[in-house]
Amino acid sequence: MIKVVRGNPTPEELAAALAVVQARAAAAASAESGARNVSGWSDPARLVPRRLPHPGPGAWRTTFWPA
Repeated sequence: MIKVVRGNPTPEELAAALAVVQARAAAAASAESGARNVSGWSDPARLVPRRLPHPGPGAWRTTFWPA
């Protein structure tokens, strides 16, 4: 429930404010549910072949993603 504490908004202003609140709540719920469905198996970094860096002049090249 939303209560107007100060002022006297018109029905249009109140509807606009409620639309913004509903849109933000829906976006937050969508982002929250999307974050739960992501697993380590779908992480694209898992598919990149990793080479362990060996000490030497070109070792910095092996730490760059993607390979």
